[in-house]
Amino acid sequence: MTEQSFYHIGFGKQDLGSQPPTIALLSGDPQRAGLIAQTYLQDVKVLSENRGLHSYLGYLPNGQPILSATSGMGAPSLSIVVNELVQVGIQKIIRIGTCGSIQPYIPVGSIVISKAALCRQGAANDIAPVEYPAAADPFITVALVQAARALQIEHYLGITASVDTFYEGQERTDSANPYLMRRLIGITEEYRHLHILNYEMETGTLLKMAGVYNFAAASVCAVVAQRTMGEEVILNKKDIAIENAILTAINAIKYLDI
Repeated sequence: MTEQSFYHIGFGKQDLGSQPPTIALLSGDPQRAGLIAQTYLQDVKVLSENRGLHSYLGYLPNGQPILSATSGMGAPSLSIVVNELVQVGIQKIIRIGTCGSIQPYIPVGSIVISKAALCRQGAANDIAPVEYPAAADPFITVALVQAARALQIEHYLGITASVDTFYEGQERTDSANPYLMRRLIGITEEYRHLHILNYEMETGTLLKMAGVYNFAAASVCAVVAQRTMGEEVILNKKDIAIENAILTAINAIKYLDI
């Protein structure tokens, strides 16, 4: 196992050098994984661009190795990538994602740090029972909050709804399918009253995997849609929101006892 390149991520332990990384920053978007590596890391090496699952090895200014990797969209893709990352030695994963706020007080441009997730995802059910908690690592979560405070980034800590679909599962009707199943009609309002902060598509499965696989994981998401006002992504605020999430994750690492 130590000398093989894994089928999906396209690299193996032998590609990580004499000081292999134990922390991965995981993005759904391959362009975001590349942006993180090229903007915030040094001496960057492209590990793989296999199947659109781009991965990069780079270093923080203090010399600490960091893996910037792509999970792909949705829990099934993430479950494959995370399984293989754990096999190459990753022990901590911070998801840097995007999300839609479902609370009126959380604006586009801010970030949501997940302390736990309501996990409505089929992939997670293959890994652990429905009742198995999807809880973030408390130490990484506190580090994310500390970093956001130090950077004066508007941030919110709470529960995330992780669902499998972008349209129907998040109660969007402005799509090719405006007819939702009855169990989904009104679900956003229900979640709002349960004090859930946001919708996204990967965090719940990541957190369940962390519990089962025995690694540490947390999630910070850029708010790019305000679902109490509309269904659309607010493109003119997307970049600053993503930058806020990335800066929070990068700076959180210095608060961790590695």
